[in-house]
Amino acid sequence: MTREEKFMQEAIALSLQGMNANEGGPFGCIIVKDDKIVGRGNNKVTTLNDPTAHAEVVAIRDACKNIGDFQLTDCEVYTSCEPCPMCLGAIYWARPKAIYFANNRADAANAGFDDSLIYDEINANIENRQIPIIAIGREDALKVFEAWKNKSDKKTY
Repeated sequence: MTREEKFMQEAIALSLQGMNANEGGPFGCIIVKDDKIVGRGNNKVTTLNDPTAHAEVVAIRDACKNIGDFQLTDCEVYTSCEPCPMCLGAIYWARPKAIYFANNRADAANAGFDDSLIYDEINANIENRQIPIIAIGREDALKVFEAWKNKSDKKTY
């Protein structure tokens, strides 16, 4: 068994553990840095009443807390399923060096976790999306962005 397969087995075990504990859906994720697990997460959407508490987000938060940084530089993400659009966005913001997954999005859809609506909505023009998205207050909001650009003591990311 390769090191990657070994780490994936840990993510899969978390998915089963969380599911059996009725914490949420059957998803698990670990974050690895220098061959050490620095973050763990399983889906906790239903126990935390938090739609963002997907395994990857929980693991990213745990890893960032444990390594003391908001970036996952030189880390690897092992997740029991191909990340949904939200998790993929969170993973990209965290900037790990690699993502490994087991089940794919078709497997997830077959198990009752179909993200196709979100993929379709991302590709749709704003005016054609199912939930109205309305721009308002841009002039005032742009002033805050301008202040950010001129802020001398900001921590960039």
